[in-house]
Amino acid sequence: MSDEEQVEYYEDLAPSSSPATSLTLAPPSSPSPVASSPPASSPAGSVSKPTKTAVKRQMAITDLFQNSTPNSKRLKTSASLTSVSSSPTKLNSIPFSMKTFQDSLNEEQAKYLRLECEAMGKSWLKLLQEEIKKPYFIALKRFLWTAGVQGPHDSPLPLKVYPSPRDIYTWSQLTPLGKVKVVVIGQDPYPGPNQAHGLCFSVRMGIPVPPSLINIYAEIKQEYPKFEPPKHGHLAAWASAGVLMLNSCLTVQARQANSHSDKGWEKFTDKVIECVDKYGGASIKSGSSAEASGIGRGVVILAWGAFAEKRVAKLDKIPTMSHPTAPDLISATRCFNARFECSLLRTRQTKHLILKSAHPSPRSAHKGFLGNGHFRAANDWLRIKYGPEGPVDWCRLDVDGPLEPTVLD
Repeated sequence: MSDEEQVEYYEDLAPSSSPATSLTLAPPSSPSPVASSPPASSPAGSVSKPTKTAVKRQMAITDLFQNSTPNSKRLKTSASLTSVSSSPTKLNSIPFSMKTFQDSLNEEQAKYLRLECEAMGKSWLKLLQEEIKKPYFIALKRFLWTAGVQGPHDSPLPLKVYPSPRDIYTWSQLTPLGKVKVVVIGQDPYPGPNQAHGLCFSVRMGIPVPPSLINIYAEIKQEYPKFEPPKHGHLAAWASAGVLMLNSCLTVQARQANSHSDKGWEKFTDKVIECVDKYGGASIKSGSSAEASGIGRGVVILAWGAFAEKRVAKLDKIPTMSHPTAPDLISATRCFNARFECSLLRTRQTKHLILKSAHPSPRSAHKGFLGNGHFRAANDWLRIKYGPEGPVDWCRLDVDGPLEPTVLD
C-alpha cells in the first residue's frame, strides 16, 4: 500500500514538526506560577502537512459494546435514553485516508476544497470531511474563491481577504482536537493588513498589541501578579498548550469588520464546537499512570460577550454521562472567586465549564470582563478534571523570531 493510500488514525500526539506560523516557541526563562509542565513547543509558520506519527489500530470489540446493557433492560429504555447511553467511537479509532477522501470529491468539490486538504489539521479534517462537502460550505468556498482565497500558496496578491489562505486553519494545526482543554470564542479576524493569522485575539509578531488583548493581559496580571505582559500579541503558545482560539467567522474582507458574517462560516464553526463537545480532551491523560479516555471529557469555554454566549448556548445544557466530576468538587469551590461558585456547582450536572462575561473590548471590559477571574477559574476546574497536567500556563507567551512583521498581505 502506497503512502498516499495509507489509512491513518491520527492519535492526536504532538508531531515532531507541526505547522503554525514562522515562529518557534521558546522555553520560559523561569518557572511560571501556573504551569505544571510547559507545553511542547511547535514551530509557528506556514501551514504544511503534519508528520505522520499516527499508529494504526484495529477497533477492539469492546469499543463497540461499551456501556452495553442486558437486552431485557434495553427493551424497557426509551429511545431517547438509549441514544444518550451509547458511547461514541473513540477518537483514535476513527480512521482517515486522504486519498479516499479526495477520490470521493466531485470536480467542483476538488477545486474548492484543495485548501482544506492541504491546510486543515488532520485530526479535525477526519471529523469534518463530510461537513465541508455540504452545499453550504461549497457555496462559501465559491464566494471566497471569487474574492481571491484559493490555494494556500497561489492566491493573488495583494490579499483582499484576511488572514492569508494558509493561515485560515492555524487553529486546527496548533491545537489537535483531542488535546483541546479550553475554547476561546472570537467573532471574526482582524481586518487590517498583517494582523490576523488564524487565532482569535492574536496578531503576528511586530504588530501592536490590540486593545482587547491589552485588557486580556491586564486580567491575567490581576489573577497572576507575577505575569509580565509581553510586548507582542502572538498567542501561539496558548494554542499549542490546548487552547482552541476559534473565530466564528474565519475570514474577513480587508478593512471591513464582520463582512463575511452569514456566509456560512458560523454554521461550520458550530460544527467545530460540536466536535469539541464530543471529543475535546479525548487524548489528555488524567495523572501520570492513567490513559486517555478517547472520548470528550469536557473543556472550559470562555464566552466573552453576547455573541460568544450564543455560540455555545446549547453546550450549557449537555449532561456529563461517562465522566462525573470529581467528588471533592464542593470543597474545591474555595479556590474560586466567589462569583464562580454557582458555575462550578453547576458542573456537577454539565459536561463543560462555561465562563461568561463582558467582552474585553475597551467599550465593555469595565462592565464585567476585568475582574472576572476566568483564567484562574479555568485552571482550578482543569486541575480537578485532568489532574496536574490540566492547567494552562497563561503566563507563558515566549516566542522566538523577529519583532518586525513579515509583510505577507
